[in-house]
Amino acid sequence: MFTYICLGTNDLERAMRFYDAVLAPLGLARCDTSGEAGWDGWAGWGTYKNRGADEIALWLCKPYDGKPASTGNGTMVAFAARSWQAVDDFHAAAVANEGVSEGAAGLRLHYGADFYAAYIRDPDGNKLAAVCRGHTERLRG
Repeated sequence: MFTYICLGTNDLERAMRFYDAVLAPLGLARCDTSGEAGWDGWAGWGTYKNRGADEIALWLCKPYDGKPASTGNGTMVAFAARSWQAVDDFHAAAVANEGVSEGAAGLRLHYGADFYAAYIRDPDGNKLAAVCRGHTERLRG
């Protein structure tokens, strides 16, 4: 459905440190835009290949209009996690890197018996979640 999502930031360097740490447990790495013009002031995570012909990514930048970045009321980006441990690690990395907890990792039974999620805010106030579906208990080993 999506090719990319873009969130505003007021401090790209701080945001890159945060997102590198928080998205690593979910298996997401920084997009490589080297060799392409026009990417100064942008950072992305996810898939970006063939100059964007193959793209599913989260991008961060300062707002184009030059005004300070702000959050949307009711706006949230949820990332898929492969395991409950990845959700736990996402939450821990956020709190350790200037993020704010909006809900510790755990089952959210009101969304389903297998809905394990954690909610955080990045240093700019954007709300993020990591969600693992398909398990009703922690896998061992």
